[in-house]
Amino acid sequence: MATVILARHGRTTANTGGVLAGRTKGVHLDETGEAQARAAAERLDGLPLAAVVTSPLERCRETATLMAPGVRPVSDRRLLECDYGEWTGHEIKRLAKEKLWRTVQVQPSGARFPGGESLQEMSARVVGAIRGRDAQVEEETGDHAVWLAVSHGDPIKAILADALGMHLDAFQRINVDPGSLSVVRYTPHRAFVLTMNSNAGSLAHLAAKPRKRRTRSSDAVVGGGAGPSTPATP
Repeated sequence: MATVILARHGRTTANTGGVLAGRTKGVHLDETGEAQARAAAERLDGLPLAAVVTSPLERCRETATLMAPGVRPVSDRRLLECDYGEWTGHEIKRLAKEKLWRTVQVQPSGARFPGGESLQEMSARVVGAIRGRDAQVEEETGDHAVWLAVSHGDPIKAILADALGMHLDAFQRINVDPGSLSVVRYTPHRAFVLTMNSNAGSLAHLAAKPRKRRTRSSDAVVGGGAGPSTPATP
């Protein structure tokens, strides 16, 4: 059971300027975004990462370098931001007046951006990428491996929605802040969401091998178990 840490890139001037950057090139972290990435790196201190995979856009590559300075990141285009098509580069306050905006909010599974991709296509792309990479990391490094994936807000929300068993139409209920970390562990039967949209606290405990218990490793413990620091009881 490999574990993936999902990191959203740090804050950019597009975020503070209220602009939908999308796949625009040349969007970089601002000072706050760099500080967020460094703070996340402190949370990962003492945690050996089997791999670091990132969206190829600059803001994600910069975040990956700051979060995991000792590991060379690998770019994966499947972790790119949603292709917002003609919406790219426009102010959010203007886009909020578009008829499609309401669909994006209440029925995202039915939304396709003009000249771009649909949110369903984006979800299938990033979920497939994360699940595929996770299986690859586990096969190559072992079932206790931990790896880092750096991507964007909507893709990470889609990955978390899938892991939670939620329909894509509910993914707007999930919040993913710049520089935040979320943690998912996939098993043969289900995904376990260990952390969502967190901005504080060490994640070094993820390096510890799970204690063996009499239930199967992919079973959820009835009653919630005793947590990672003490033996779980069946």
